[in-house]
Amino acid sequence: MAETETGSVKLGQQALVSEIEKTRKELAQTIDAISDRVSPGRVAQRTSARVKDRISQVDPLVGGAIALAAISLTGYLVWRRLRR
Repeated sequence: MAETETGSVKLGQQALVSEIEKTRKELAQTIDAISDRVSPGRVAQRTSARVKDRISQVDPLVGGAIALAAISLTGYLVWRRLRR
């Protein structure tokens, strides 16, 4: 009878050890996901991808108008600076 209990205890310990290993793996994956999410480089990559996506959705006429306005403003500021 003692052998049966010892075998049962060993199976219980084995199950506990495998459960601990499984929990460790899940915890490691969670920590990796969190560190990836808050990494400054990854945040910058996600932000730039989001900006590029939004820019690609802008109507070409609106984008052209914005570019023309930026060039005009830059030209005006350069002209004003040279005039002084």
